[in-house]
Amino acid sequence: MLARKFLAEVIGTFTLCFMGCGTAMLVGCDAASGSGYILTALAFGLSIVAMAYSIGNISGCHINPAVSLAVFLRKGLKPVEFLFYVIAQIIGAVAGVSLIALIFQMGNVTDMTGGFGSNGLGGVNGSFGAGFLLEVVLTFLFVTAILGVTSDKFKHGSFGGLIIGLTLTFVHLVGIGLTGCSVNPARSLGSAIVAAASGNSDPMGCVIVFIIAPLVGAAIAAVFYNYLEKE
Repeated sequence: MLARKFLAEVIGTFTLCFMGCGTAMLVGCDAASGSGYILTALAFGLSIVAMAYSIGNISGCHINPAVSLAVFLRKGLKPVEFLFYVIAQIIGAVAGVSLIALIFQMGNVTDMTGGFGSNGLGGVNGSFGAGFLLEVVLTFLFVTAILGVTSDKFKHGSFGGLIIGLTLTFVHLVGIGLTGCSVNPARSLGSAIVAAASGNSDPMGCVIVFIIAPLVGAAIAAVFYNYLEKE
């Protein structure tokens, strides 16, 4: 069973990064063309919707170490399961970004982001503090929505996947222009690894922000939701 969950998380995270980062690479995400924000936000959000209804019944469709951490802290995953989920998500992310990068290279298509959809701090003028705080808040909002939708006490029926996908779209609308919007350590690490391997080492300089901040936001969300669920 764990092997099937592992494969599901690889496929899910692959899809998220292939479609989300691929759309960002294609349309760009600068303030001069705001439509790029919307298209990229929708690509990430719709990827979640598609995968939630595809692999949600297999692995829960975390496809994000921050989500897995929150579930783990709420005793929904065993330590070994949590480790396997994170490894699967990183593999899926690197594979997804690598494949879309290869397609762009083979087709001689310009990467409008200049870094395979990697996250950065340019929108906050290089401020680690501002970027960190933003990612904590956005991840907190995103993960809180997930915990609410999947709570055993508050059922949302078959609309859960749609709600989660729309919430990811929602947080991307403000996050893209400031940090590229991570809220997902695997997604950020995947883009940074591919960018570094291609000779662009800059993403690795700030990737720690996009690994730690979402995990902090998710942990806060888990503690917060545990409190909300108390009788």
